[in-house]
Amino acid sequence: MNILTLFTLLDGAAGAAGAAGGAPAGQGQWSMWIMLILIFVVMWFFMIRPQRKQQKELQKFRDGLQKGDKIVTIGGIYGTVAEVKDKTLLIEVDNNVKIKVDKNSVVKDFSAVNQQ
Repeated sequence: MNILTLFTLLDGAAGAAGAAGGAPAGQGQWSMWIMLILIFVVMWFFMIRPQRKQQKELQKFRDGLQKGDKIVTIGGIYGTVAEVKDKTLLIEVDNNVKIKVDKNSVVKDFSAVNQQ
């Protein structure tokens, strides 16, 4: 059952109640708007709000990177930060092997995670 069918049934039920002497016919439209607003509020609480919080935490992590931090990039490259600039990082991935990556490609700090 899709959402349009649900609203049609709700509006039809409200119209039938209004014709039978119950609620006025205009009340069906108000219930539809209230339902739409409630759906938006629920979506905001369970989808948009947590995603924004996660993005802020990730940006805070990227801004706080320092030399010596162990990181993982989006591409799965593990390394240690050798140099930090405004928008880029120099990562040492092996002895004397360094690569330059964008700060936005760093996704997590693996120094706190137990190494196997």
